[in-house]
Amino acid sequence: MDDVHDPAHRVFVSYIDKSREYYLAHGYGNPYRWAHHEDAPFAAPAKPLAASRAALITTASLIEGGHAGPDADPDTLPAGEAYAAPIDPPPARLYTQHRSWDKDATHTDDLDSFFPVHRLQEYAADGRIGSLASRFYGVPTDYSQRRTIEQDAPRVLEWCREDGVDVAVLVPL
Repeated sequence: MDDVHDPAHRVFVSYIDKSREYYLAHGYGNPYRWAHHEDAPFAAPAKPLAASRAALITTASLIEGGHAGPDADPDTLPAGEAYAAPIDPPPARLYTQHRSWDKDATHTDDLDSFFPVHRLQEYAADGRIGSLASRFYGVPTDYSQRRTIEQDAPRVLEWCREDGVDVAVLVPL
């Protein structure tokens, strides 16, 4: 077999096909379907950003004490439930190694690359946003759309309302 790549042709992995194969191989009778919500309307912000309280939402896992070593066991870490945690001081680190991506090509050693808390703090100080919520929120990376819709999203919305949040920045891994 010739392994020479012809640059005139795109090479890709069909994520949706691979996901469907994965679910079928694990005994799920329903094929994976992308989330699609025609009834979710676009809503313009009610206030200018300079007068809005912003929140940060991540899919990284919270680490007690803000640190986890490279050999941390994901089964012992808080996971599987949405969480809220103080944003000040920002966490030194969030746990991401149990997520799947090309770890040879990139990393999550730089917190701001996937959790832009310091940039949002700067924007609040500069008046680009009104303020930053006192907590950030985490949601598990869950393949159950039902759990996301029925449990995690309502919980995060409740926290956002408690904290007077006007806009949210979701940065999934």
